[in-house]
Amino acid sequence: MSSETFRADRSGAVIVEMAIALPLLLILLLGFVDFGYAFYQWNAGNKAVQVGARLARISDPVATDIATVVKTLPTGKSPGDPVAPDTYHFTCSADSSGAALCTYCDENDKCSTSGSSQTAFDLIYDGDATRPGMHAFLPTLAKSEVHIEYVATGLDFWTRPDGPVPTIRVSIVNHPFQFFFLGGLLGFANITMPNML
Repeated sequence: MSSETFRADRSGAVIVEMAIALPLLLILLLGFVDFGYAFYQWNAGNKAVQVGARLARISDPVATDIATVVKTLPTGKSPGDPVAPDTYHFTCSADSSGAALCTYCDENDKCSTSGSSQTAFDLIYDGDATRPGMHAFLPTLAKSEVHIEYVATGLDFWTRPDGPVPTIRVSIVNHPFQFFFLGGLLGFANITMPNML
């Protein structure tokens, strides 16, 4: 075979081209799948937060001490005086075992442990027979990633008989996302999704 014939011979060129192009196409395709799943998880997390906020609004509060916060008249206040925004702030979450924990902070940022209702927290997380909870919309959600806050809005008045009227904020924090395909192919590490409020 002369050198001219060898240079002109194209047999096997398609296999070489395919060997170069196929891994790139495969990574691109699997990347679309992984990022599509990330987008799905982001939407599911947002829906879970919306459902959690709705359940927190219509159910008993997780922070059990919130019922008495405006009924106890502080020094220098008269019954019927407005409760200023951010006068109280309850933050409830769960530990790694799923036990509900609440913290109370006053307007001077003095914080202490508050009473908490495990039943109310579980209702927001799991739902009940008639309403799905946050976990139904985001199955990979852990209880420790759910934060529920009750904050003074300025709509309360001291010694209000029916208790406070808080703003309720439900958020998902530190929720991990795992790359299934790109993690194995390219070594992508797990990432933490941004907090959803």
